[in-house]
This record gives sequence, C-alpha cells and structure tokens, in this order.
Amino acid sequence: MNIVFSKNFKGDTEAIKQCITDFDTSGKKFDERKRNSLKLFEVGGSVINVKSFKVPNLINRVAYKYLRSSKAARSFEYAHKLLENGILTPQPIAYFEEEGLLFGHSFYVSNHLNYDLTYRELCEASPYLGNKDILSAFARFTYNLHEKGIHFLDHSLGNTLIVITDKGYDFYLVDLNRMNFGPMDFETRMNNFARLSPRPEDIAVMASAYAAESGDNEKKVFDAMLASVQNFQEAFYKKKRLKKRLKFWKR
Repeated sequence: MNIVFSKNFKGDTEAIKQCITDFDTSGKKFDERKRNSLKLFEVGGSVINVKSFKVPNLINRVAYKYLRSSKAARSFEYAHKLLENGILTPQPIAYFEEEGLLFGHSFYVSNHLNYDLTYRELCEASPYLGNKDILSAFARFTYNLHEKGIHFLDHSLGNTLIVITDKGYDFYLVDLNRMNFGPMDFETRMNNFARLSPRPEDIAVMASAYAAESGDNEKKVFDAMLASVQNFQEAFYKKKRLKKRLKFWKR
C-alpha cells in the first residue's frame, strides 16, 4: 500500500491505517454512490471522512499505475492547493493506493465537516430554495475561484458544502479530483455554472452578483450563464433518454 500523510496532520496515523484496513467491515456509511463510497470513522475523538474509489477500468488501472496521478492523490494534492489559495475544503489528512502490477483501490482521507446545507438545497425543495443571499455569496465565491485561476470541473449541486456563520456563509469544495489551474476566459467562466441551478430566477441572482464583482455587463453574464445551463440540461436529458431506450431494447 502506498501511503502519504499530510505534513500538517499531527494525529494517530496508525489508527487511520487501521480504518483503511477495516474499511469494508467498519465505519458508518455516509454516502453511497455507484462509483465511490464514503464512510465516517471516529479517531482520537474526531470524525474523519474516508472516500473509497472503486477499482477503475483496465485502461485507467494502467494509467494510474504508470502515467498519471490517481483520483485519491489528486484529491489530496488539490485540497492542499485550495487551502494555500485561501479556498476552503475539509482538511486533507492522507491518501492510500493499493500497490501491484496494476492500480487497484484508492482512498482519500480528510476531516469530516459538519455543514448546514449543500448548494443542492438552493434549487430543490427545501427551506433554502432560491435564497438570494446565499446564491449571491456563492456567485462571489465562484468569481474568487476564477480570479485565482481555479477551474473546478465538478462545480455541481452536491460538491459545495455551506456553513452558515455570524458573518455570512463559508463555502467548502469537495469531490476534488477534477480541476484545472490557470487563467480562464469569459466563456470558460460562464460554462463553470452549467451544472448548477437550472432555475432562471437563481441564475439571474448569481449573474447579478458575478457581474458586480467582474465588471461585466449583467445581461451578458446572465445570457451566457443561462445558455451554458440550458446546453448542459439538454445534453443531460438527451443522454438519459438514450440510456432509457437502450435499457428497453435489452429486455
């Protein structure tokens, strides 16, 4: 097992290693997905979050072993990079990679964050639906990301955790393995909103706040955001319909 701990971590490394060894039989399930799973473990009076990445396909088993960093390694690296740039994310602790002829399972370990909501609650049925203050703050947060040259490719409904504070809102990014870094043109910035709220009224709030920060024309920002969201939604549902048809013909 290849194991890398953060230089900033001062806790019980052996206990965390044991969590990885016992991952399948212990821990509390936090989020179960098709590709990956999350579990919570208590270590030294604190709760840690362990994300287990499934064994990739054969091509990526070769690529992650010999050609590029794994998802766990990238999550760890990008978490440190975000924090260095003043962008919040749960504190990275370590990553683990199974060693062998081909790449196997990998794990990313971070502190568990107690949050109040995710972005998802802003555009689905919840007490926070359409909250203008949070949407505006989120748009300003995203502008700050863009200005720092951070292109979060998985900027989507469940990947921003929101903590309500006395001063406003803190935004924490999670699911970090897909990012690009460098200057971003206007089109790229607007496309970064494509996987967020599809509600025109939410887009209008975010466009107004983003334009106020960037100095761009508000209508130009709104039109570009709306177009990026509509293009994504159209492609998403087209793909969904195709999968449904394929499933029907396989019966």
